[in-house]
Amino acid sequence: MSKSHRGSGIRSMPSHGRGTCPRCKRTGVKVLYDHEEGEQKLMICKICRAALKNGKSF
Repeated sequence: MSKSHRGSGIRSMPSHGRGTCPRCKRTGVKVLYDHEEGEQKLMICKICRAALKNGKSF
């Protein structure tokens, strides 16, 4: 199973994939997961991705 969200796959990204999540406003987390809200394409954190997958919202 590949692990595309850690290690060498994120080293080429700005700040090694870390930043502020636009949904939960946490800072210093990996924002690696694509999500579309309306026409916007956002990069969100793992916790927000799991919440959206389970039907929860912040």
